[in-house]
Amino acid sequence: MPIEGELDLHTFQPAEVKDLVRDYLAACLEKGILRVRIVHGRGSGALLCTVHSILKKMPEVESFELAGELEGGWGATVVRLKRC
Repeated sequence: MPIEGELDLHTFQPAEVKDLVRDYLAACLEKGILRVRIVHGRGSGALLCTVHSILKKMPEVESFELAGELEGGWGATVVRLKRC
């Protein structure tokens, strides 16, 4: 999976994303990418809740918010990572 600042979770189930999100964000930090867009889709909201729950527990996450309308609205979350 390329590390380019965007993680698309459309093909994953909520139980599959915990390690994926953590590993992807760690890889972004290693590459110096501090702004990451996570696409979880709109659907039932299960992935959104799972992603936000994971992000709240990660000390390397400075902040996160739903994306603006041009970036996917409530179907995506923009994460800002802390500088090391």
